[in-house]
Amino acid sequence: MASSDNRRLLNGADHICFAYSKDGTRVFVGGGDATIVMLDMREGHGDGEPPSYSDWDEKVTCIDTCKDYMIAGSEDSTVRRFDKNTLEFLGNVTQTEAIGIFCLSIDPKGKKVAVGSQEPDHPSGVRKVSWHPTLPLLVACGCNGVITVWDLTDNTPHIVKKMDGIIPAVKDSQSPQFMQDCSVVWHPSGEHFFVITKSHEVITVSRSSWSKTSTFSDTQAVGTPTALAMSVNGVYLATVIASTVYVWSTETRRIISTRIIGVNKDKFVTQLAFSPTENLLSYADSEGWYGTLKSIIPASMPSPINSAPSTKHPRRCRRTEIPRSSDFDQADDTEMEEMWRDTENNRPQTPDHDIPQYSEPVSVTEPQPPFQPASTPMHLKKRYLAYNTLGVIEVSDQDTHHVVNIEMFDKSTRRGMHFNDPFKFDMGYLGERGALFACQPEGEHSAKVAYKPYGGWSAQSNWTYDLKRNDVRVLGFGNVVIATDEGDLTFLSGTGRERRIMGLGADFISMVASAEWVFVVYRAGPTTSDGSQNLSYSMINFDDFTVRQRDFLPVAKGHVLKWIGITEEGAPAMYDSSGRVHILTNHRIPHHATWARVMDTTLLERRQGKDESYWPVGITGGNFMCLILKGRQEYPEFPRPLIQELPITMPFRGEDPKEEELERGMLLRDLSLDALDEELTNDDIIDREKAMDKEFIKLIQNACKDDNVPRAIELTKLLHNTHALTAVIKIADFYSLVGFREKVERLSEIRTESEDRLILAREKRRQWNKPEAPPRRLPDVEDSISRAPKPFQDFGPPPPIARPGLSRARPGVESSKYTSKTTVAPPAAWEELDPPAEKSATTTPEGKRKRSPDVEDSPAQSMPPPKQSKPNPFARKQLQPADVSRNPFARRNESHKVIQKSESFFDKVDAAESNGVKAKRSVKGKEKESKDKKELGPRQTTLFGMLPKNGSLKKTNPKASEESEANEAAADSQATDIPMSDMPGSDVTLVGTQPSDWEETQLNDEEMS
Repeated sequence: MASSDNRRLLNGADHICFAYSKDGTRVFVGGGDATIVMLDMREGHGDGEPPSYSDWDEKVTCIDTCKDYMIAGSEDSTVRRFDKNTLEFLGNVTQTEAIGIFCLSIDPKGKKVAVGSQEPDHPSGVRKVSWHPTLPLLVACGCNGVITVWDLTDNTPHIVKKMDGIIPAVKDSQSPQFMQDCSVVWHPSGEHFFVITKSHEVITVSRSSWSKTSTFSDTQAVGTPTALAMSVNGVYLATVIASTVYVWSTETRRIISTRIIGVNKDKFVTQLAFSPTENLLSYADSEGWYGTLKSIIPASMPSPINSAPSTKHPRRCRRTEIPRSSDFDQADDTEMEEMWRDTENNRPQTPDHDIPQYSEPVSVTEPQPPFQPASTPMHLKKRYLAYNTLGVIEVSDQDTHHVVNIEMFDKSTRRGMHFNDPFKFDMGYLGERGALFACQPEGEHSAKVAYKPYGGWSAQSNWTYDLKRNDVRVLGFGNVVIATDEGDLTFLSGTGRERRIMGLGADFISMVASAEWVFVVYRAGPTTSDGSQNLSYSMINFDDFTVRQRDFLPVAKGHVLKWIGITEEGAPAMYDSSGRVHILTNHRIPHHATWARVMDTTLLERRQGKDESYWPVGITGGNFMCLILKGRQEYPEFPRPLIQELPITMPFRGEDPKEEELERGMLLRDLSLDALDEELTNDDIIDREKAMDKEFIKLIQNACKDDNVPRAIELTKLLHNTHALTAVIKIADFYSLVGFREKVERLSEIRTESEDRLILAREKRRQWNKPEAPPRRLPDVEDSISRAPKPFQDFGPPPPIARPGLSRARPGVESSKYTSKTTVAPPAAWEELDPPAEKSATTTPEGKRKRSPDVEDSPAQSMPPPKQSKPNPFARKQLQPADVSRNPFARRNESHKVIQKSESFFDKVDAAESNGVKAKRSVKGKEKESKDKKELGPRQTTLFGMLPKNGSLKKTNPKASEESEANEAAADSQATDIPMSDMPGSDVTLVGTQPSDWEETQLNDEEMS
């Protein structure tokens, strides 16, 4: 095949005509030298002398082909048929008496030929003719500027519609304007056609109303179009102005590709045609040059060959023509079979004349192809590979190589670069640490990815990654993440080391990455009939390849995704063709993210009365960074336009702008808080909260003025700083709202007592960043108390709570004839008990008198027990047997018996042994204290108070009684409780003794009896 712009001079200095064969392997070219040349378009077949036919009397003016043959018309008024493979002459089709043949066209079935000429009786003539792709409709463009639509359903054709004033009227067949293309080009669907008007515009005319519906216009396409052509799938329309070919999208009516061709000055292109099987566009000019343009459609765009139904114009299958009986009489079996075959679905139809006409709409939504964010197609040999808030990557096509220019907006932190690119990179990405480039497989080299870090453009810092298979294409990449057409994501490290290949399992659309994660957009299923693209997203962590978020993308039905990026706070953002901007909030909380609609560009005040659109660059703070596109412009052009800042305005439906302003401020504040790590806050957040509090106070004042207390309470809860609550209290006092004041004061107390909200927010962020804990095992019985499980996750018994104040008094053990011989072991908890130092007396469970020891005079509880060898100063002297009968209460020496007795007495004994003389010195002070206690209340009843009332005591010495009473009080005040278990020896016999100078008070035997 020829090169990308293969031109050759044919048939002398005159205009030429050409046509492709239906299989796209050959091109038939005819011209002013009365010769037809057959060019072989297959690779390696077009080097020799091409076959030709020159047996004409006049120049060849028109050529057309069908499945089986090729026909051509000449100014000698003949139409001849030739073999499509050998160019052998097969005979004349027709010969007229016209002045000359201007145009001809074969119907889609290849059975009829329409010929346009200039008859002597009709000097106006016909310049161009064209058939409807499925119906028996013929459109003729006359020299008088009238477009006539003929219906050839009956044997007698009749006119359906005449349209005047659309195309120019040119009657001179020798004028240059007569050679310009004025033909009607039908869309494959048959719903509308395209034509060049006399006002030098390309318009769309609907078949249903035969009126203009749209115009193809662009600021760069200025001039007179001289030819146009439609791709076989109806996706692209090619026009030419002077020496520039423009390829338009029929859906968006935007220019997607341009190409400069070598047309000399004062000459113009007379014909354009797409190849039916390849990405080729051929042209012919008025000087006799024929050329082909290779890869006229960029590789990133849909193919011009494959079927791709439009999203805006759903495909409709129609059966509107019912054959008549005369058609069966005149047609053979082959024609009958083709006549009853559905042209859309290629299914035989049943010939039933009674079937009514119907229209069955079948809507098909065209899937959105993959795209790189902020990238543009090649236009005038220039394009943008990347365009974001960091910088821009510009590419210039030099035919043999590309020149890449990287320019950073902040040159103090990152420096740009300028280098030659022999691989012709068609994808680029600007990250935080470096730039990524990728090229598709072509020729001998496979797809390649190159990384160039900032500040290290040397060969040691750069690295490349090759995809071994030549048929693997790179669809997009983020922070060293590559998406291929094999349905996977390849993760690479900063040095080019392969980390993991993750299966995507869906159609990749686009992605963008931050330092922590990659945001991938994909299509998990087919598109829907109502125009939905069915797009989803996943946010994948770089550290452990876990999915942090996964959900649907909020793209409006009937629209496509235009841009994805990252805000200044690090949150994902998106922009679709409907003009809406969304930000993903709570993206750091796993599986809790939601999309917040923060802007609708169609509602902007600046857009009212203007025809403009916006090309996103990024979002910084409360501003939407974009480029302004005028008219139907879809991509920014060169020279590079300036970035515009549009304030973000949330599309609230309410009429109060203050509410929108406050809610927008709270949203931006929350995004800033989510971006923090260990910091509690920053200056920007503090300033934003102060400004919001001022606005809240104003709204609270208005609510109090209107006596709207619920609204005032709601706004008060939104205040951030505590001192703002003081101002609200003053407002409540001013409007005499007592209940509101009390609620504000209570709210202030709650905030003062509770933990700081910023600390709580930081703790939440720490929990978000923690890896997920493994499933928790239920604790065993023995270790359920020692562990500290999380709330609502412990199913064991609750741990015991130590309450020293509720412990029982510890009993002592003493041998006595009144108790059992079993020794009761005291509980271990009694040894740890520390009784409170109280002045008041207490009563033991046995009813014995027990006073709390004095803190100052009592020894410490940790004092060791007294030695057994140390004598007891209070030991009672042994009485003679004769004296025992005098005192019925005398204690007998029975050591083999034990009794239960309060240990307070033995504590007193140990205290006396440890203090010695000091105990006697404190008798007077204690006696005084004892008298004070007597004044406060009655003394506890002793053993003597329990005697019968009818008995009488012997008279005793008053002085001895006072001394005995004083010693008894001293012993009581110095007592210390010591358990019997702490004393040495297993069986202890206690003998009651008293000093020799004591006089015992006894009872008479007569009274006891």
